[in-house]
Amino acid sequence: MSWVEYEPQRVEAIAARLDLRDANRRALRKVAEHLAEGDGREFICDLATGVGKTYLAAGILEYLAEAGVRNVVMIVPLDAIYEKTIQNFTPGSRKYIEGAAWEPVVVTAENFKQHVDDMNDSTKLKLFIFKVQTLLKPSEEMRRKIHDENESMGEALYAHLQGLDDLVVLADEHHVYSGDAEKYGATIRELGARAIVGLTATPNKADVRAGKVVFRYTLAEAIADGLVKIPVVVYREDGTKDTRSQLADACHLRDVKESAWRAYAHAIGKTTVVPVLFVVCEEIKKAEQVAETLRAEFLTEPDQVLLITGGSSDKALRALKAVEDPTSPVRAVVSVDKLKEGWDVRNIGVIVSFRPLLSATLTEQVLGRGLRLPFGERTNIEAIDTVDIVAHESYRQLLASKRALLEQVLEERAAGAKELSTTPAVKKSVEEGEEPSAPGVPAMTQPSLTFVFDNTHGGEVIDPSVLLKVQQYDTTVEQQEKGAAATVQFVSPVNGAPRIKFPRLERQAIPTKFSLSLITKQQARDLGSKYLSDESVYMKRVALDAERGIGGEVVVGERFLEEEKAYIETLPWSTVKKQLETKVLGLSVVTSTLTEFQAASNVIGWFLDGAGVTGDEHTQWSVKRTALATRAIETMIIKAYELRATTPTWDFNVIEVPVLPPSRPMPSPILSKWVEFAKGVWYGEWQKNVENVSSFDARTTEFSLAQMLDSSSQIKWWMRIYTNGPTWIEWEGGRYFADFIAIDTNGVYWLVEGKADDDANDESVVAKRKAAEAWVEQVNDVGAYGQWRYLFATETAIKAANGRWLDLIK
Repeated sequence: MSWVEYEPQRVEAIAARLDLRDANRRALRKVAEHLAEGDGREFICDLATGVGKTYLAAGILEYLAEAGVRNVVMIVPLDAIYEKTIQNFTPGSRKYIEGAAWEPVVVTAENFKQHVDDMNDSTKLKLFIFKVQTLLKPSEEMRRKIHDENESMGEALYAHLQGLDDLVVLADEHHVYSGDAEKYGATIRELGARAIVGLTATPNKADVRAGKVVFRYTLAEAIADGLVKIPVVVYREDGTKDTRSQLADACHLRDVKESAWRAYAHAIGKTTVVPVLFVVCEEIKKAEQVAETLRAEFLTEPDQVLLITGGSSDKALRALKAVEDPTSPVRAVVSVDKLKEGWDVRNIGVIVSFRPLLSATLTEQVLGRGLRLPFGERTNIEAIDTVDIVAHESYRQLLASKRALLEQVLEERAAGAKELSTTPAVKKSVEEGEEPSAPGVPAMTQPSLTFVFDNTHGGEVIDPSVLLKVQQYDTTVEQQEKGAAATVQFVSPVNGAPRIKFPRLERQAIPTKFSLSLITKQQARDLGSKYLSDESVYMKRVALDAERGIGGEVVVGERFLEEEKAYIETLPWSTVKKQLETKVLGLSVVTSTLTEFQAASNVIGWFLDGAGVTGDEHTQWSVKRTALATRAIETMIIKAYELRATTPTWDFNVIEVPVLPPSRPMPSPILSKWVEFAKGVWYGEWQKNVENVSSFDARTTEFSLAQMLDSSSQIKWWMRIYTNGPTWIEWEGGRYFADFIAIDTNGVYWLVEGKADDDANDESVVAKRKAAEAWVEQVNDVGAYGQWRYLFATETAIKAANGRWLDLIK
């Protein structure tokens, strides 16, 4: 039997509690599966930068805690990550992760002496957070603290960790401990943990070959799912490549972004986020020159340029920590190979690299500093949703050899990107420098050069423009200035449209009621058998003797005499039993009922029986044995309480849509519903749409259904459903988002799904369809949410209906 059983319901409950993104939820499930496969395993989750590895770590910690694990070590490589991680798990901190049911005792190299009692308390969850350098064998003061014996503990902290029988290690930035960093890896593995779970965005190739990577969510997937910014490689067609010109271009792009970011924050009533230029240099001398140029010509106000090197002052490092603060004066951070990982901020808007990005790992690490979304989600405003990478000569060389910045990442990290050439005409136009345009979309919005996956994403071919843009400087400035100048408007309900009440059926994992009767007779007897006898304590006797030597001198020496038993304070067994009963019945998890009183008596009786107590009044127990036994019973009961089964319960939570106030910015451009279809474009001029504009992923299903619903005399209102919105149905694989909600003239609510013929019989599609049909039955059985029906329509059925709703539902 595994030491941590796989509990899929627990995974889903934790994912809901922490509001994990789907990628992190799936990663948590994979971790849970591999934990259940046995002790001593080391495996890795590879998640793209910006997706939220810290939230996955919080989910893993919560899962382990609910499985009874009480000791988890989190290893980090850098000061910045170390301090951020401590804040992530410290209540009251600005970066604290909300939603966890377990609040760990955070133990560090600096505070462990204050937590000796906590470390010996088997009921408390301990999260040890260390920099990997701290764990290395002694050479510096902090390392000695870890490896030297501590008086209050009676052993070294490192030795204490090695002696724990439920230790799990979470290795953040796992690639740092692999390959050439053998001493770091050895230090972690010598802890003897039950499992090592690595988290990284750039796994070591040796670990990949060894099969250690058990979950992967690529940068391209994160871009396609809208979880991070869209990278835009910005270059000058005239070949300008001197340092001053690149910095001038970068500063202008940053200024344009700041106007857009401030306007958007004001429009939605959120705190301003100020974009920052991030410059990466290879040498300190070059970084100093860049910083001086910026200060002298482009960012001349005090403290606008922050230089970060290995020798940066405490003041500079404090300024770096505060760079996200709206009051921070910093507008540019110039770094020398110091901030390629671990520095996680959301306000990097422009990147300039004066060092060659020769590997996919370094590329993604540097690029990763700018991927996080400033307002937590895409806004459909280009100046906000993109990070601009200002190109230089080596970038152009990469482009010329079809190894552009992101092509390299997407190819090496996500199954092979290739230049888009779906038709000879498109291929020829790209080769000749023209910009391919989607039907009805102005050519200006298309990238100059685009790359795309061979495969598909989520069952649909990925629109290549959302994965990578490589465009000229002038085009970038023009597009972003339009976004900055435009008044921010929102996708919102039209006048007179109803608010639709959608009864969302939600699962809650509620623990079964705890009772001492859950503890078996065998469990209690086995525990009692460990306390069959008292350990005798002996007094050593040493005589100081004296003898005359050969020359008559007195020689003093020690002579060991026979040891004598020491006095041990004892208690009669009846007193022992009463103490045990008092302790058990006083536990907060035990209710004060006659049933529990009897169950407590049974548990204690079985325990004493296992300990060899027969009821003889003359039986005596030492005070020490009594205390140890009391603590053991308490631990057994607490563990039984924590491991009790959970029972899934379901309840309806009524969600009103569209959500108010609206939060989806109005896209641009907006086309008429009568123009030719293009994926990802927004269409207006609807007659019965609840919202003023809508977007679709497929012409033969979603777009055709929208046209049908809008023109049918039997339909009163309809509304588009978008992935990751609030309108979903839970199924075994997660959340199912249909395509539409429609209200017919009889007041019946229709949940409508359109699906391509080739996909209609896929296992997941069939499972979602069954879940929707079951949901409809449950909603209608309640009778309080109106009459609902579910319509699943293939593209063949939609085409055969020829635009007539009644023909389709027949």
